[in-house]
Formats: sequence, structure tokens, C-alpha cells
Amino acid sequence: MACTSCSTSDGGAPKGCKNNGTCGTDSCNKLTVFDWLSNMNPFNGEAIFDCVEVRFKNGRKEFFRNSEKLTLSIGDIVATVASPGHDIGIVTLTGELVKIQMKKKGVNYESNDVPKIYRKASQKDIDIWSVARDREEPMKVRARELAIQHKLEMKISDIEFQGDGSKATFYYTANDRVDFRMLIKDFAKEFSTRVEMKQVGFRQEAARLGGVGSCGRELCCSTWLTDFRSVNTSAARYQQLSLNPQKLAGQCGKLKCCLNYELDTYMDALKDFPDYDTKLITEKGDAVCQKQDIFKGLMWFAYTNNFANWHVLKIDQVKEIIAENKQKNKVSSLEDFAVEVVAEPEKDFNNAMGQESLTRFDQPKRKKKPNRKRKNAEPAGVATPQKPQQEKNNNNPKPAGNNKPSGAGNPNQQNKQNNPNKQNNPNKQNHKNKQNPNKQNNNSNKQNSNENKSAEPRKPIIITKNENKK
Repeated sequence: MACTSCSTSDGGAPKGCKNNGTCGTDSCNKLTVFDWLSNMNPFNGEAIFDCVEVRFKNGRKEFFRNSEKLTLSIGDIVATVASPGHDIGIVTLTGELVKIQMKKKGVNYESNDVPKIYRKASQKDIDIWSVARDREEPMKVRARELAIQHKLEMKISDIEFQGDGSKATFYYTANDRVDFRMLIKDFAKEFSTRVEMKQVGFRQEAARLGGVGSCGRELCCSTWLTDFRSVNTSAARYQQLSLNPQKLAGQCGKLKCCLNYELDTYMDALKDFPDYDTKLITEKGDAVCQKQDIFKGLMWFAYTNNFANWHVLKIDQVKEIIAENKQKNKVSSLEDFAVEVVAEPEKDFNNAMGQESLTRFDQPKRKKKPNRKRKNAEPAGVATPQKPQQEKNNNNPKPAGNNKPSGAGNPNQQNKQNNPNKQNNPNKQNHKNKQNPNKQNNNSNKQNSNENKSAEPRKPIIITKNENKK
């Protein structure tokens, strides 16, 4: 639930936070609480609750008493009590909902130990605060270098400056106890400020830094989760998840907190199931459980002498066999109680664009092989007809009455076959030129001329030429 300044622009590009995380609704910050009592007035003239919730860097929230009766609203920047000096924070919650939050956190709102708010922050306070915030990132890089030089097994995850710039708090994580006395002296000499070291857990570190989980959403610990409960591997076993540490671990390196979310539902469903280690005694042999389907109420059993074949049984049937075994009676076989599982047809979703495969660009393109089928299909010694000659014959079709067999009765054709100088024959072109140029307009004359030519034998022009050459 973001504010209006974080929405997209006209072209669809995100605008970004124009208020730098200090918007009036405070909905862009971590661990946001919606004030659903903001539009309700106090009953019978009661005074408004005088405590407010103030947020500091990375979701750190504390409660302060408004002893000066300042008119505060969500998003106001205030100066609060700190030791030493003062700190700068942003008001995130006011009114009666603060009392409910203090009860939830275990803070006594009637106690005098609740710190106070000095005033609303002036422009000078905000300038000093912003300059101190700009020093945090380069200091973190240098602090890590100094920790490596001292060969300390610790990780400095974050640095938070106080609002007046008088103190810097270094948050670190470590597996064992760390002696950082010499490191603090180097920090004070290097940064010229008061240094405070604070150790946090790995889950708290992930909550401060934030990130995106494997589900695609922001981490629960950095958005709404405040209490970190212990997570065991038994939670994964009850949910029949594979004990793969790479899949079960979160950004903090520990088991995911979301393993506890659905654990109660699985525990309630497993109450009706027999024990997983239950053996079924039959005449064919003993059978042990191999698999369970918690929500469908099915169990898979296999004989001890044949683990390859599994038989599906319902919970009621398993309980019936167990009751017979308690009376020292053996059932005939598991096949009498097995459920026939009908294989559902697989739904094949084909995408026309071919975008269902995530690895479609990983394989290189294959080179096309040359097409050699035409060369292999043509017999040796037979020449293929030329394309321009074929187009020429299609443009000038011969009439039906002039169809002659290729070979007998045509001396010119025989001479062409016997002539070795067929390609260099100049009379061939002259023979083509003897055809009537007005074929399309005079079809009747063309037929008559062709009949006269077929009746009169042609002179062997090629032979005559060869004789003259000789």
C-alpha cells in the first residue's frame, strides 16, 4: 500500500519516492501499521493518548511521551531524548492505537520511564541529520577493512548515526564472542565520533537490510514480522518437504520462518493418520508405509520382499487391517484393499509464441545441411532441361495436330542425335527463325503450314553442311 507519489507515470515508468521515505501516509516504510482508529474521536471528552510511535533507521521503532502537548501527526519529524544529546525520528502512529501497540510490545504506558519528545525538528536539525546519514555508507566500508586487519570473525552489517551526529552505532553479527576493544579505539580515532557496538542475530540482520525472498515478495521480517520464533527441521518433515538446505534456508542463512505458517494445518490433518512406522501383516508378507498424501487421505504400502510395487490404501482400510492384526488375524493381501488409481490425462499447454520453455535460448542454432536429394535422384548421363528453354516452350505451345514421336519418322531428330557438333550448329537458330512470327493472330494458317511441312520431307541441312566442310 504505497502513497500516490510512488505510482507510475503516464508512460508506465515508475516515478519513485519523491519524499525520500518520509511521505505523509508512511506506507512506504518497513513494519508499517495502518491506523484504523484515526477517524474516531475520543468518547465523553477524553483526552487523546499522549504517547506516539517514532521510527528511526531500518524499521527501529520506539515509543515516546508527548509531554509538551504538541500537535503531532503521522510523518512529522521530531527531536527525541537520547543519551547523550538528542535523536531525530519520524512519527508513524498516534492516538489510541499506540496504546494497543505498547501492550503488544510489553511497554507500560503509565510508567515514568517512557522517554519524552523535545520538539518538532527544525531545519537546522534536519540538515545535521541528513549530513550524518550521508556518512554511513563510506564509514561501513572502512569499518569492514579495519575489522579484517584485526583478523576478527565478525561482519559489520549496518551503521546508524544519531540525529545530532554525536554517536554512531555499529551493528555486527558473529558466531562466537568477539574481543573488539582494540577495534573500538581504531574506530574512534578514524571517525572522530563516539562508537557503540551492538550485536544482532542473523534474522535481525536480514530484517534491517531487507531483500526479496524466493517467493518473489519482500522478506516477511522486514515488512511485518516482528517476533522470530525458532524453526526446526521437523517442520519440514511434517510437511513432507525435501531436506535440502539450499531450498529451506532464507536470506539470513537460517531456516525460513514461513515453514511455521502451515505447520498447524498439517498437524491437524495428521491426527487421523496411523503411525508412519506401522506394519501391516498379510499372508503374502509384511508391508510397510512408503508415502503419505495428507490432504487426500491416502497411504502407499509395499511388501518387504518387493519394494518396487506400491499399493494405495485409504486411511479407513489401513485402520481396518490394523484392527485385524491386533486380533492376531492376517488379511489375505493388500491387493484386496488397494484403490485403483486412475491416471489423469496430462494437460498440455502449448504456447503459440514458444515462451513456455525457459531454456529455449540456451542451445545454439543448428546449421542447415545442404540439400543433396536432387543430385542423388538424377541418374548419371541424363542432362536436366534448362529453365529458360522450358519457359520458352511453355510460352509457345505446339498445336495438338503436330505431336510427333521423338525418334522414328523424323530424320531431322535422328540427325541431331547422331551429330556430335550439336551445340555448335549455327543452322539450329536459323531453323527456329523459320517459324511463322504471326502465330497468335493466324491460328488457321499455322495449322495448314504445319500440315504441308509434315507432308513434304525436309532436306538434311546438317548433312549437307558437313559434306561441304569435307
